[in-house]
Amino acid sequence: MTGRAAGAGTVLRRVSLPGLMLALTFATGVVDAVGYLRLDKVFAGNMTGNVVILGMAATGVTDLPVLGPAVALVCFLAGAALAGRVLRTAAPGWSARCTGLLAGVALALVPAAFVLVAVGADAAPGLRPATAAALALAMGVQAATARHLAVKDVTTVVVTSTLTGLAADSRLGAARSQGALRRAAAVMWIILGAAAGAALCQVHEGLAVGVAALVVLAVSGLGHLTARCDSHPAPATTGPAASPAAGDASARPVVREDNGVPRTTGIQLARQQEKGRP
Repeated sequence: MTGRAAGAGTVLRRVSLPGLMLALTFATGVVDAVGYLRLDKVFAGNMTGNVVILGMAATGVTDLPVLGPAVALVCFLAGAALAGRVLRTAAPGWSARCTGLLAGVALALVPAAFVLVAVGADAAPGLRPATAAALALAMGVQAATARHLAVKDVTTVVVTSTLTGLAADSRLGAARSQGALRRAAAVMWIILGAAAGAALCQVHEGLAVGVAALVVLAVSGLGHLTARCDSHPAPATTGPAASPAAGDASARPVVREDNGVPRTTGIQLARQQEKGRP
């Protein structure tokens, strides 16, 4: 059991917050592919696309859809507002609230996937807008949670600002290479997600949404476990201590490690100073 726990700890230490946000970016690509290809050209995560579609549709000279993008926009804003409310008093970084919100995103995607598998997007006239609304609500919650976690250049839902930074700071621009790999990774993962979503839609759109739900659920679980591992490091002793009185637990010197560097407690440091040691 100890070996398994150590192995699990090693795996969790390799999980990074930027990596988790990139996984959510992949999920957004999948969901947006479903929305655009199967739900009347609706973007569930990229609200810029919906705003542009609504603007063009407002001229009355196109046959672009209005209901789906409008409903998706409203539901995305509602999801973002809900997550913002939940995280209003949360401490920076990953918390139990982040875990709950992302688990909620996955749970919102699962019923949408089941409905698509069971009856299909064309089963009823209002099913497409309703499904788009559920996906957009989930993406709004995800986007606001990612904003709280504040991984630079990885919003998980759009890459316009990421592309701007990538080009502006490139060698052809300001020649500042900081964050170039992360920005390029964000663009790559949303492209891969869109490609995967389009491919899965050839099988069934419900399958694509289900895959996105599994990715978000995995991110929620890994993020929660990693945060717990970071906040409860296992104490380690460096060897047998010198011999304080057995009954005096408060006087017993303890040595802990911070990232592999030994650190003495305040009690031990005070005793060393009394004996004239540095």
